[in-house]
Amino acid sequence: MEKTSFTGYQKLVIAILALTQFSVVLDFMVLSPLGDELIKTMSLTTKQFGIVVAAYSISAGLSGFLTAGFADSFDRKKLLLFFYIGFIFGTLFCGLATNYYYLVIARFITGIFGGVIGSISMAIVADIFALQQRGRVMGFLQMGFGASQVMGIPISLALANVFNWKAPFFLIVGIASVIWILIFIKVKPIREHLAIKKDHSAFQHIVRTLSNKNYHLGFLAAVFLSMGGFLIMPWGSTFSRNNLHVTKEQLPILFMIVGVFTLIIMPVFGKISDKINKVKLFTISTTWMVIMVLIYTNLHDVPFWIVILANLLMMMGVMTRIIPSNALITALPDMQDRGAFMSIYSSLQYLSGGIAAVIGGLIIHQKTKSSPLENFNILGIVMIFIALICVVLIFKVNKVVQAKNLKENS
Repeated sequence: MEKTSFTGYQKLVIAILALTQFSVVLDFMVLSPLGDELIKTMSLTTKQFGIVVAAYSISAGLSGFLTAGFADSFDRKKLLLFFYIGFIFGTLFCGLATNYYYLVIARFITGIFGGVIGSISMAIVADIFALQQRGRVMGFLQMGFGASQVMGIPISLALANVFNWKAPFFLIVGIASVIWILIFIKVKPIREHLAIKKDHSAFQHIVRTLSNKNYHLGFLAAVFLSMGGFLIMPWGSTFSRNNLHVTKEQLPILFMIVGVFTLIIMPVFGKISDKINKVKLFTISTTWMVIMVLIYTNLHDVPFWIVILANLLMMMGVMTRIIPSNALITALPDMQDRGAFMSIYSSLQYLSGGIAAVIGGLIIHQKTKSSPLENFNILGIVMIFIALICVVLIFKVNKVVQAKNLKENS
């Protein structure tokens, strides 16, 4: 039986990658809880705020495509260090932004660097960890999301309430700088993929990866998995504040409780994902998410405890889909294509997410800066339709992975 326990170094890598994920996710996620204040402070329309969100996503997607051909030609540690330092400077520029146009440019710069970090991390996971370990690894990495909500977002919102919306970005710069030093000192070079002979250019590597029919399902899954979440996510705080009448003081509490819950369930579902059929787990999670999205997007003026409960139950469905889908999709590419595959995969996620954010900003309306969001329930219906498509795609991805494993073991 293949050994599935983690070595001491693997545990260290998991911790460092989870911290990296924490900072990048916090930078991206903090826009949602800050959304209501940004809209009011900068007098943004829903369309403009959608563009602010999309600026990061679209630049991240374009950056991923441009770097895909080179992703397997360098030590993955050096790539991570390079793009992470760019992310730090981009986040600093966000905190220095003084108007809508400056903020859009700053988010674009941050996306260029930050958008590649996730794909590099996933390639590192695929290089260092066996398939039987990756469900648990993905669970721990997703804890970065939970930690960003448990600690990062509540602290960021508290800082924003005391100072202004810029404070959270300066906080992220400080945290990320410490993490960069940890990567530099503790992570070993990751060069095994460089030993595989390459007889093609960077551009040919991208074309070859894109033309591999076995990878197409993974790329298509990236588009739909990302679009569903980005339709609703950017509007969370605005919907809570103006439709559900959550106060500024209650908003950090809401994100903290949801974050604690996420932090607890993600490792649990990571272990479950390694023990049971990943397609079955994905289907169950999606079904649960569909039910909760339908309920949540149709809520009106309800008590705060109901808002918390609805968010908890919906987030359970949203987050537990990520573990089995990512574990399956990382099994699609061959070793020599992993960096390029993950870069393209991440690019498609960001690009489709950016498009979804713009679409969301066009569908919903807000008559004044403090009036309720209109058509939010329509976003929920669109998200449900996309989620059902994802179930079909993940089922097909699983068939390809099984056939690949059968061929490799024969």
